[in-house]
Amino acid sequence: MEKRKLRNIGIIAHVDAGKTTTTERILFYTGKTHRIGEVHEANTVMDSDQQEKARGITINSAATTVLWRDCQFNLIDTPGHIDFNIEVNRSLRVLDGAVVVFDGVAGVEPQTETNWRLADQYGVPRIAFINKLDRVGADFDRVAAMIAERLGVRVLALHLPLGREAEFTGVIDLLTQRALYWPHGDKAQPMQSLAIPAELAEEAGRRRRQLIEQIVERDEAMLAAYLEGREPELEDLQRVIRQGVLAGWWVPALAGSAFRNRGVEPLLDAVALYLPAPGEVAMPAETTVEADLEGPLVALAFKVVNDQHGALTYVRIYRGRLAVGDSLLNASTGKQERVSRIYEMHAAHKLERQQAQMGDIVALVGLKATTTGDTLTALGHPVVLERIEAPEPVIDVAVEARTQVDQQNLLRGLRTLVQEDPSLHLRHDAESGQTLLSGMGELQIEVALENLRKRFAVEVLVGRPQVAYRETISRLAKARHVHKKQSGGPGQFAEVVLSVEPLDRGSGVVFVNQITGGAIPAEFIGSVESGVRKAAQTGVVAGFPCVDFQITLVDGSYHDRDSSTLAFELAGAAALRLALAQAGAVLLEPQMAVELVTPLEYVGACIGDVNRRRGLVRDQAMRGNAVVIAAWVPLAEMFGYIGQLRALTSGRASFSMQFDHYAVAPHRAVQAA
Repeated sequence: MEKRKLRNIGIIAHVDAGKTTTTERILFYTGKTHRIGEVHEANTVMDSDQQEKARGITINSAATTVLWRDCQFNLIDTPGHIDFNIEVNRSLRVLDGAVVVFDGVAGVEPQTETNWRLADQYGVPRIAFINKLDRVGADFDRVAAMIAERLGVRVLALHLPLGREAEFTGVIDLLTQRALYWPHGDKAQPMQSLAIPAELAEEAGRRRRQLIEQIVERDEAMLAAYLEGREPELEDLQRVIRQGVLAGWWVPALAGSAFRNRGVEPLLDAVALYLPAPGEVAMPAETTVEADLEGPLVALAFKVVNDQHGALTYVRIYRGRLAVGDSLLNASTGKQERVSRIYEMHAAHKLERQQAQMGDIVALVGLKATTTGDTLTALGHPVVLERIEAPEPVIDVAVEARTQVDQQNLLRGLRTLVQEDPSLHLRHDAESGQTLLSGMGELQIEVALENLRKRFAVEVLVGRPQVAYRETISRLAKARHVHKKQSGGPGQFAEVVLSVEPLDRGSGVVFVNQITGGAIPAEFIGSVESGVRKAAQTGVVAGFPCVDFQITLVDGSYHDRDSSTLAFELAGAAALRLALAQAGAVLLEPQMAVELVTPLEYVGACIGDVNRRRGLVRDQAMRGNAVVIAAWVPLAEMFGYIGQLRALTSGRASFSMQFDHYAVAPHRAVQAA
C-alpha cells in the first residue's frame, strides 16, 4: 500500500461526547457494517464487553480496520472515563493521528484536556469534530473558541453549520463552497451537495476569506498570489492545511451530529486528507527508527488481552515485515518469542492473516513473556522504543477469596488483570497481611472485581476503598548509621552517611552518589541505593511510600573482611529512616480536579458542599442554562459523592473528576490514615 493511503487514527474525547457513536457511524458509512449500533441499545460493535453494554460506556479500547475511498483506516475507539485513561495513553502512543470529539454543548471538558496533553506528549496530530450540534444549547463557534482558549491551539473552522440545535441539517464546506445536507430524520441517508443558500452566501464568503487568510500566511508563494488577487486552488489549500496539521500549526474543526448521521462523510474525508500516514511524524524512540518496509522488524506491544485461548498481544509495526512462524527478540527483556498467529482485529472479532507490515496494527498469538510497552524486533537487530508509562494509582482496596478453594483462582485472576491493565497495581501489605488492589478510581476497581467474578469465577470479599496517600519531606536533613554485628566468626559492618532534601512535585525518589576517595567501595554503592529505595516505600508518618525527595550518599566506611552487600543495604535503609524522621515528613493526599454542572438554583448548595469537603472552588462559568463549577477536592472526601449530589440537586446535577496533584494533608487525615 502506498505511504499516503494508510491512516492509524484514534477517536478520543471526554466521556459521553459521542466517540463510540461516531465510530459506529464510521463503520456504517465505510461499509464495514450494515446496521448502525447504538450505545443506549447496547448493540454497538465497538463496545463488545458485557460490562460495556451494561454500563453504556467504553471501558476497553477497541481496534478495527475500514476502507474509505482509496484509503485504509486502522481505527481505535478509546474510553472517555478518567479511570480507564491508560487505554487512551497506550493507544495514542502507537497512533499517527487522532480525531478529538467535542460535545457541541459542553465544549472542552476535563478529560478532553487530559487526552489533549497526552496527544501533545506523543506528538500526535489532531482534527476536531464538534459533535451533537442538534442539541439544545449547542454552538459551533463557542466550542471552537473554547478549544483555542483552553487548549492553546489555533483552530481552522472548515465548516459553517446549517441551522441551529434541532434545525441543524448540514454544513457549509468553506473550502469547496458547497452546502452539504442530510435529509431530516434519524435514518442514515446519502449526503446531498447543493449550492450555498442565498441568505448565507455573505456569511459563508466572509468566513471563507478569514480561513484562506489563515492558510496562505504559512505559504509565501500562495500569500503573494493571494495579495495579487488570485484565488488559491483547492488542492493547494488542502496541501497547506495538511502541512499545518502535521507541524502542529493548527487544528481543523468540523461540525456534525453523529447520532443524527450528519457530518460523518466530511470527517472521513478530512482524516484521509489531513492526518499523517505511517512514517510522516516523528516517533518516540531511544534509537531513530526509519519507517522502512524492507528494514529489520521493529514493533511495539501496546496492549495484552487474555482469553480462553491465551494471551492476545496488540502491536504496532514501525519497520519491516512480520509473518506467522517468525521468531522475534523482545528487546526490552532479551527473551526470544515466536509468533503462532496474526490477527486483524475488528473489535472482538478476529480475521486471521499470514503476515503484516510496516504501519499495521495487529494482534499476535504465541508471545509468552511480552507485556505492555515491550519492544519486539528482528533477531540480531535490538532497538528499544520509549515505554508506555502508567499513572500512579490513587485508591486501594483489600481483596480476599471468600473460600480457600478460590484462593488460587483469585491470585491467578489478579495477576492477569494487572498484566492487561498497567494502571492496576497489586501488592501485599506486610503489616496487615492483606492483598491490596490499587487503581485510578472506584469505577476501575469495580470493573476489575466484576471481571474476577465473571471471568475467573471467584467470589471476592472486598474492603472499603482507601486513599493511596504518599509521604514527603519538608526540609533538609542528614543522618548517620553504623550497622555492626559480631557473634563469632565473620561479622557485619557498614557505615552510611546520608542527606535528604525535598524536590519538586512529580520528581519521585532521586539517588545521588557523592562518595569520593573510596570511602565506600563501588561494589557496595548499588546495595546502599537498593536499601534506601526499599525503605522509601514505607514512610515514617503513616507507612505510605515516600516521594519527591533526593537522597545523597555523602560518606561512610567499610571493613575489609566484615563488610557485605547485605550490610550496606541494611545500613542504607536504617540511615534513611533516621533522616526522614528529622526532615519534617508530611502526609500527602490526592487532590481531584472536579467539574460540577448544575442548574443555577443549586449553585450555592453545591459550593457549600464542596467547601464542607475541604474543597477549593477555582472557577465558575455559564454553559447554556447551567453553571459549571471547577474545584479541587481531596479524594478522601469524594467517596459516594454522586448519591449525595443527586439528593442535593433533585437529580439535576452531574459531575466528573480526575486526579490532579498531591497536596499536604491536614492533621485529621493523618489520624485517619
